[in-house]
Parts: sequence; structure tokens; C-alpha cells
Amino acid sequence: MMQWMPHVTVAAIVEDDGKFLLVEEVTDRGHRFNQPAGHLEDNESLIEAVIRETLEETAYTFKPASLLGIYHWQHEHNGSTYLRFAYIGSVHNHQPKLALDEGIVRTVWMTADEMRSNAALMRSPQVLQCVEDYLNGQQYPLSVITHLKNQI
Repeated sequence: MMQWMPHVTVAAIVEDDGKFLLVEEVTDRGHRFNQPAGHLEDNESLIEAVIRETLEETAYTFKPASLLGIYHWQHEHNGSTYLRFAYIGSVHNHQPKLALDEGIVRTVWMTADEMRSNAALMRSPQVLQCVEDYLNGQQYPLSVITHLKNQI
């Protein structure tokens, strides 16, 4: 019997002057937009994961300031379940010569209205939901999530 396990992912919610940082990426459904996001890897904290993923996908260093929320979503095309930990923060130290992750076409800054009018091109409903929650002022302190490291 196969054990069910959700995919644990992280996402960076970055707003600068009314525009949100997104990546355009190649998917099995064509090009789609997403926040800088990806899977939690073994032996890393959620914070470490969101910093790493943002750097790999945008060539920016991400500084988390708060937790936006935790999103539970089942993909309608493949049935996979995702638990997304979305972090609000800022970016700095852009390294334009850094190669972006495979499948990432480019970084894009979009307003919420541009995202809403392109909702069908978002990677998942989580993308726009995170922006709406951010605009509604939702946020939690980083301390709401505790990462315990093994003492060996």
C-alpha cells in the first residue's frame, strides 16, 4: 500500500511599489506565472527553503519578514496535494548573472489587477489567493512556526 504524502512547498510574497514579484515558468500546461516557490528539501527549515528558492528562481536574496499563511490545495489535473507556506518579505542583492532554475523563463513584476486579469495564466489558485490575503493585511509573526533541529 502506497503512503499518501502532501508536497510541502514555500513561496515568497514580495511587493514593491504596488507590484508583485513573479516568475514565468514552463509547465505541462504551457507558460504560467507563480510566486518564487518550490519544495522543501531534506534537512532545511522552511525559512531556508524560501530564501533558497527565491534566489534560484529570481537571482534575488529574499529576506522574510512574516508568514502570510499556510495553504492546502489539491491540484485538479494530477490530484497531488500541496501544503504551501507563504512568506512575506523583501528582496535585495540582485545577481543578474546568476543562472535561473531550469524551467524559469524570467522574473516579472505585476500589479494585483494585472494578476487578476491574467488569472487563467497563474500556476495555481494559490498565487492570486496569496496576493489577495496580503492586500487584506493578513500576516503572522515568523515565530508562529518552530523549526527544531536534531541534536546529534
